Amino acid sequence: MNVRSHIASVFHLDKCIGCHTCSIACKNIWTDRRGAEYMWWNNVETKPGTGYPTLWEDQEKYRGGWEKAGEQLRLKMGGRAATLGNIFHNPSLPTIDDYYEPWTYRYGDLVDAPEGSDQPVARPVSAISGRDMKIEAGPNWDDDLGGSNVYAANDPAFKALSEQERQQLFALERMVFFYLPRICNHCANAGCVAACPSGAIYKRGEDGIVLISQDKCRGWRMCVSGCPYKKTYYAWSSGKSEKCILCYPRQECGEAPACFHSCVGRIRYLGVLLYDADRIEEVAKRPDAELVAAQREMILDPHDPEVVAAAKKNGIDDKVIAAAQNSPVYKFVKEWKLALPLHPEFRTLPMLFYVPPLLPVLSTSGEGTTRLGDDFFSSLEQARLPIRYLAGLFSAGNEAEVEAVYRKLMAVRLQRRAETVDDLPEAETRKVFESAGISPEQADAVYRMTSLAGFKERMAVPPMQREQGVEATEDPQTRKGEGGFGTRRPPKRRW
Repeated sequence: MNVRSHIASVFHLDKCIGCHTCSIACKNIWTDRRGAEYMWWNNVETKPGTGYPTLWEDQEKYRGGWEKAGEQLRLKMGGRAATLGNIFHNPSLPTIDDYYEPWTYRYGDLVDAPEGSDQPVARPVSAISGRDMKIEAGPNWDDDLGGSNVYAANDPAFKALSEQERQQLFALERMVFFYLPRICNHCANAGCVAACPSGAIYKRGEDGIVLISQDKCRGWRMCVSGCPYKKTYYAWSSGKSEKCILCYPRQECGEAPACFHSCVGRIRYLGVLLYDADRIEEVAKRPDAELVAAQREMILDPHDPEVVAAAKKNGIDDKVIAAAQNSPVYKFVKEWKLALPLHPEFRTLPMLFYVPPLLPVLSTSGEGTTRLGDDFFSSLEQARLPIRYLAGLFSAGNEAEVEAVYRKLMAVRLQRRAETVDDLPEAETRKVFESAGISPEQADAVYRMTSLAGFKERMAVPPMQREQGVEATEDPQTRKGEGGFGTRRPPKRRW
């Protein structure tokens, strides 16, 4: 058992209001500069929809992630020979049109225009070429258009739906959408790391955060193709690739990442997971329907004495183990089994998990008319968004996994209704708990973590061994006798 620690997160989609505060916080800190205008390390998409970049989920087009070839696991974009053959022309690389051409405005026209009878305007110009342009797309161009026949109808996940299910989504009274915030998943089996020809991308050994060395990056952009989530970007000004760094400088100071800290809906949870690194390849090779359960099994119980002993043997600090024991992510993913990975069929083993949105349901009158609200706690079969669609997003098509999550979420709602309204028979409530596989105590814990938890409960930022990082950058001769950290060097733990 090769125990490693990994920073992981959970996004609770029932609470996201689509305000994009997270995106703006990230943009202002990390990508507010020339060459990074189109980069949104954090973006919020409307689902159903085509996403950002357009159709990023379609790996027949972009060839990202991993695939099984017999008993072997290989990059979908191909091996070293394919990488070398495409190094000067990659047909699977997103173009600027798949993102959007960033623009600014010629603000000087407002004050420098000659006097005339018309009102001067600031014309849009390309931030890349400086030429006049017509704005036709943007990072949130399809906001709130979940029922549109332009964006939602082209959602790659619709391929798995029947024609009847598609029509249900676009019926006026069933129009529905939810928000999907996305950052880099900092995957345990990251495709970008394997795809980089220059070895510039690596995972930090102490916390699993995926970083790109700007010194080693040669701008080949194979990382962009290798990432199925398209969360690696090419900075056209510097000729280097960049991505979300999970605000590790903030975490090293004990602060949560900027997008987590600024989240208005309080949908984000951060914590440590302990997992068995020896099982990564085995888990990634499992059949699609087993991927969620297999990744969950790979995550270890931080309270197990055997796991704790193995973690200490691997050099994991006691404080990190304590952080793992208090991790809200562990509760959502492993203990309550409410959070699921996004597109596990990409086989990257993402360390960002989502609690699916428990959307309003419909009821049907005797005349067959569908309407809202008569029975808010009705069956999953009447949900406004087909279970098959959500399974395509969060469980590689395994509907049983999504149904199990929804039954628990509905049990939590019923528990609160029984607690506050007290209008449900006790036998009926008990039956719901039994069928959902959750106890009233667990349901209460889920409610409190979801609705009442304070910032420190939601953000269990572990100690990042910052003093060792400072020590590694200092000259031991200058530290000697000056009350420094001593001459001990931290172990090199780079993957």
